[in-house]
Amino acid sequence: MDSTAAARRGFYPPAEPYRVFRMPVGDGHELHVEECGRPDGIPAVVLHGGPGGGIAPPMRRFFDPARWRAVLFDQRGCGRSTPHASLKANTTAHLVADIEALRTHLGIERWLVFGGSWGSTLALAYAARHPDRVTGMILRGVFLCTKAELDWFYRNGANALFPDAWEKLTARLPRGERNNVLKAYHRRMRKSDPAARRADALAWAEWESSLLTLAGDGTAAADPKRADTLARLETHYFVNGGFLGRDGALLASPARFKHLPGVIVQGRYDVVTPPRTAWALAKAWPNARLEVVPDAGHSAAEPGVVDALVRATDAFADRLARA
Repeated sequence: MDSTAAARRGFYPPAEPYRVFRMPVGDGHELHVEECGRPDGIPAVVLHGGPGGGIAPPMRRFFDPARWRAVLFDQRGCGRSTPHASLKANTTAHLVADIEALRTHLGIERWLVFGGSWGSTLALAYAARHPDRVTGMILRGVFLCTKAELDWFYRNGANALFPDAWEKLTARLPRGERNNVLKAYHRRMRKSDPAARRADALAWAEWESSLLTLAGDGTAAADPKRADTLARLETHYFVNGGFLGRDGALLASPARFKHLPGVIVQGRYDVVTPPRTAWALAKAWPNARLEVVPDAGHSAAEPGVVDALVRATDAFADRLARA
């Protein structure tokens, strides 16, 4: 179904976390964690994108603070978690284990899982591993980390729509490396010195950020530290197929949680994670409702996407309060 532009919902007002703490998870990693809303609210965990992104204040604002207890955290190597951009013991299995360790640490029995882009990948992996700990899911810009999706974005697909941005990304590479951009940038982002990889990281992040919205925003390219984390962790995960075991593994994941309710929000003109993936997931998960936003791309901040996500959290709050 399509959302309409009439009477769209906006973000909830800005709010500060009522608790901020750090949680060691082993292997030298320590996570930055925030709890927002009310301590006795309906629990939800928020999974940011990337890999290599991080939480930001607007992510708190998808949840009614009078009803939710929203838990946000920076994944391994991301944001304010430490060590910065570390690849050590950093795989999807580690991240799934971190989510479960955080749930246990907070004494939460079950929670809603909310994730966009790479956050949707991680949400699906977590729900498949721990379906009994999930009350439902809200996913945006679904990404299953398949070869076809990665080829679309880094080999042949999105470059046909954004040849100018693609030229900036590939111009840094010798001609012989341009047939495998992901592999070439992965090699560069393995350098141990952040200064030595800075220019490549900025180019990588600029390509992605220029495609996020219908207008393009360039946000990631403006922050060298964020660009470094994004480029280093994305190339690390993507050359390894998301550490998911086999290509397309997550499309079979609903078999593990088909009883769970879900909402999938997808921008019609999302060229980062095209709608066909969300469509395929919705077909495999009949208990999920797919909402296509007709005037949006990939960004969670686009008005139609904000509207759909806020309505989804409100609806889940009503549903879970009655449970």
